[in-house]
Amino acid sequence: MRFILLNCLIFFSTSVFAKTVTVDNVRVWAAPDSTRVVFDVSGPVKHKLFSLNKPHRAVIDLKNATLKKNTTQPKALDKYLKGIRSGARNKNDLRIVLDLKKQIKYKIFQLQPNKHYGHRLVIDLFDAEIRQVKKEQTRKEIKKETQQPDKLRDVIIAIDAGHGGDDPGAIGPSGIYEKDVVLKLAKNLAKDINKERGMRAVLIRKDDYYIKLRNRIEKAREYKADLFISIHADAFRDPKVRGSSVYVLSKRGASSEAAKWLAEKENSSDLVGGVSLEGKDDLVASVLLDLSQTASLEASIDVSTHIINGLRKVGKVHKRSVQSAPFAVLKSPDIPSVLIETGFISNPTEEKKLSDHKYRKKMSNAILIGLKGYFRDFAPEGSLLSSRKHIIERGETLSTIAQQYRVSPNMLKKYNSLKGDFVRAGQTIIIPRDSGT
Repeated sequence: MRFILLNCLIFFSTSVFAKTVTVDNVRVWAAPDSTRVVFDVSGPVKHKLFSLNKPHRAVIDLKNATLKKNTTQPKALDKYLKGIRSGARNKNDLRIVLDLKKQIKYKIFQLQPNKHYGHRLVIDLFDAEIRQVKKEQTRKEIKKETQQPDKLRDVIIAIDAGHGGDDPGAIGPSGIYEKDVVLKLAKNLAKDINKERGMRAVLIRKDDYYIKLRNRIEKAREYKADLFISIHADAFRDPKVRGSSVYVLSKRGASSEAAKWLAEKENSSDLVGGVSLEGKDDLVASVLLDLSQTASLEASIDVSTHIINGLRKVGKVHKRSVQSAPFAVLKSPDIPSVLIETGFISNPTEEKKLSDHKYRKKMSNAILIGLKGYFRDFAPEGSLLSSRKHIIERGETLSTIAQQYRVSPNMLKKYNSLKGDFVRAGQTIIIPRDSGT
């Protein structure tokens, strides 16, 4: 009896192990510095990846696997991937070949099922040298700007559209993806910010691709951002729940992150408030980090309060006060960071609003009002917004300057002791502090 039972168990385990895995779908997501290829598979799959040259190829052998349908092909603009092809191997296995445009590096890993997808085999293709070159170019550009002491700089706002690529975020009742509406809103906000004197926006995610949460923070730091804004659209099991809200990092989240930074300080070149933790003893590093986090969190709360006041002008605010949560994307210790839930995409009415261009413009303007209010009170030193001086350019008049700063021409005359309306190019005038800019 034991012999029979043992044989049954061996047969059962062998049959389970030998079960054919199907590749149900292939999805390609191209980012500026990487390409992600996602294989939707029916279950965990044994795999082997190796590269070939002349021409450049990445070959993936899948054990006991078959392809359900033709593979999706990459777009012509993809920097790394030329095409995807496949064929049977050893009767039972599947070979997939990624035809590459250049020699690249890669990472391959499997992901467990989540609420949106089943099992997945993921391959990230990237060029390490290009990534480093881009980082160096950004650092040089920022360094060049900061090395001009006589030039007042713009306030830099990093805008991060949540999710992206194979991570759709929340999905509305009619099938609208969170990743799509927040990207459109982020682009609206960046466009509006860039119209403002003394403010410059940088987009962390510019298209439909995924960026790791840590990398989003790193990108903001590369740009030396004065503020980091993460944009999302909430979801809840009750479709009646609605309204926007603003989050900052919770103190508990800040404490756990501090411990992680301190543990990694010897192997990290990350900066905290402009000072490297590397080489500092534990006590000094802890004090520096605590000071930086405290200042950053206080600033985050201040800007969040201004943004909530702006959002009230658009519609219902779900939470009237600033909320706190341990969101990973808010864990930069030296950049004030806020996360805006623009509404509940799970609510049919708000899903429709967030899908509407005019409503997103209103939402963008409301956030901008909050930002302008914050930087009016807390403009960073050395920035154009911290200065109340305006150098008149050719073609400008007292009337156009007054309109730009939302102040009356008479007030400008009063503050600058001007007897008439005449001003000349190169002349410097003082802008009243309560002008509303």
